[in-house]
Amino acid sequence: MIAKHVAMRSQGKSDFAGLVNYITDKQSKEHRLGAVRLTNCEAHSVRDAISEVLATQFANTRAKSDKTYHLIVSFRAGEQVEAETLAAIEDCICEGLGFGAHQRISAVHNDTDNLHIHIAINKIHPTRNTIHEPYYPHQTLAELCEAMERDYGLQRDNHMPRRRGAEARAADMERHAGIESLIGWIKRECLDELKAAKSWGELHRVMRDNGLELRGRGNGLVVVAGDEVMVKASTLGRDFSKPKLEARFGPFEPDQAQQARPRRQYRKDPVRLRVNTSTLYARYKSEQATAAANKTAALDKARRQKDHRIEHAKMKGRARRAAIKLAGGGKMTQRLLYAQASSALKADIDAIQKQYREERQDIHEAHGKRTWADWLKREALQGDAEALTALRAREAAQGLKGNTLKGEGRAKPGHAPVIDNITKKGTIIYRAGSSAVRDDGDRLQVSRESDQAGIQNALRLAMERYGDRITVHGSPEFKARVIRAAVDGQLPVRFADAGLERRRQALANSQGTTGVQGRAKRSGVTPIGQEPPPMRRNRLQTLFQLDALSLGNKVVSIPTPSGPSEQERRKAKLRAELDAKKARRQSKGRAR
Repeated sequence: MIAKHVAMRSQGKSDFAGLVNYITDKQSKEHRLGAVRLTNCEAHSVRDAISEVLATQFANTRAKSDKTYHLIVSFRAGEQVEAETLAAIEDCICEGLGFGAHQRISAVHNDTDNLHIHIAINKIHPTRNTIHEPYYPHQTLAELCEAMERDYGLQRDNHMPRRRGAEARAADMERHAGIESLIGWIKRECLDELKAAKSWGELHRVMRDNGLELRGRGNGLVVVAGDEVMVKASTLGRDFSKPKLEARFGPFEPDQAQQARPRRQYRKDPVRLRVNTSTLYARYKSEQATAAANKTAALDKARRQKDHRIEHAKMKGRARRAAIKLAGGGKMTQRLLYAQASSALKADIDAIQKQYREERQDIHEAHGKRTWADWLKREALQGDAEALTALRAREAAQGLKGNTLKGEGRAKPGHAPVIDNITKKGTIIYRAGSSAVRDDGDRLQVSRESDQAGIQNALRLAMERYGDRITVHGSPEFKARVIRAAVDGQLPVRFADAGLERRRQALANSQGTTGVQGRAKRSGVTPIGQEPPPMRRNRLQTLFQLDALSLGNKVVSIPTPSGPSEQERRKAKLRAELDAKKARRQSKGRAR
C-alpha cells in the first residue's frame, strides 16, 4: 500500500472542480469507477458538493498557495480490498494528515492493475476558513501506511523511496510512456566508466565515446545528449556534482576536443523488453509521423475556413452599413442602427472563433501524439495479439492474486468477449454482467463484489478460453461459491482439486435426485427449509447478530455489545501512535 501526494506545480492550474470531474468520470468504461464518497459535505450529489467546496475556498482570500490537496492511495497489484476497509483507510489517512474535518470527495478506480483511491481534499477548513498544510507529509504517510498494513492485513510495500527528484520523475516517465530516459540509459550503459575517470580529459573522452557532452550551465553542470536532451550531472549521483568533481579534478575544464563518432548513443527507444518490439515500434513511429502531418493539414484547413467565415461576416456587416446609409433617416435612428449592425458583426465573429476553438480541440484529440505504452494499449484493444504480448512483457509477471480461476489449456482463437479495458501491464478487464473479470494471460481474477451470476460468467469465460479443467484459488467462501455456481449453471467443468471436484459431484447428485426436491429444482422452486434466503446464504451468524438463543427449553436474550467498535479502537490506537511519534520528533527538534 502506497499513499502519494500529487502536488500542483503551478498554483494557477489548481482546479478542484476539474480534479473531481476527472476522478468521477467513467471514461466510457463499465468498471473503471467504484464507490464515490462525499465527506464533511452538506450536499448529497457530486455537483452540489463541488459548489460547496468552491464556496468554502473563495471565503479564504489570503491564502496564495494551492487550496486543493490531491492524494492517491494505491494497493499492490492484484490485491482486492473490501469497500468498508477502503473507507476506513481513507478516514485514517485524512485524519492523520490533519484533514479529518475538511471537505473531501473520493473515488475508487478499478481500471489499472493496482486498485487505487483518488481523494480530492479542500485544504480550507469549512468553519474557520483557514488553510492547513501537513507537516512532512511523506513521513506521515509512510507511518500511516505501515500501521494500516499491519492492522488490516494488507500486503507490505516499500514506503521509503529509493529515488528522488529528477531521477524519480525519469523512472515514472519510463513506466508511463515505455520510452527509455536519458538518466536510465546512462546508468545502464556507461555510469561505471564515468565513475572510473581520473581527470577532466578522461571524463570528457568517456562522454564523447557515448555521444554525450558535459557543459557548464549556471552554477552547475549538465550532461547533454546528441539530440540536445539534457539532465543535471548531479542527477547521476552526488559524486557528479560540480563541487565534488572540482574537488577531485580541479577547476572545471570544458571539452575542447572535436566530437568524434561515438561507440554508442542515446536514442528515445522503448525500454528493453523480453520480446522483440522492433517491428511494432517502426509501425508506431510511422503512425506518429502520419498523425503529425494529418494534424498540420487539418489545422491549416480549419484556419482557412475560419478566415473565410470571418471575411464573409465582415462583408455582411459592410452590406448592413451600406443599407443603413442609403435608407437615410435621422441621426439618432442611424446611430442606433449602426450600433445594432456592429453588435451583430461582433456576435458573428465571436461565434466563428468559438467554433474554431472547438474544431482545433477535436483535431488535437483525433491526431494527437500517443506515448509508446498508450499506443500498445490501443492496438491491443483493437485485437493486436503482438501488442498485447509486448504490454505483458513490460514488467516481470507477478500473477493475479486473490480469488482466481485458472484453466489448463491454451487460449482458443476466435473467442471475443466484451473487453472493458486493457491495462498498461497487459491485464484484460472483461465485462461479466455487473462484475469484472481480469485476465493476465495465465488466470482469471474475479472481483469481490461479484454475485453468483458473475462467477458463472467467469467460469464460462475460463472454459471458453482455456478448457473445462479449472483450478480455483482463493478463500473457502469463494471456492464454495464457485462450486455452487458450477452446479446451478449446469456447467460441464472439472475442478483440478480432488476435494472440490468431489463436493461438486455430491452437490450435483443431490440436486439431480428424483422426488419432491428434484421436481422443485426442475421447476425453479427451492424447497421450503432446504436453503437459506439469498441475503443469508454462505454466511454464518455471530452471537451478536442474534436477538435470542435457545438453550434446551429456555430462551436466553443476547445483550447488545457496548463500548467502541473495532474501527474506532483502531483509529484511537493509530492516533495515539502518531501523537507519540510527533512528540518525539518535536523533542528532537528542540534538542537540536
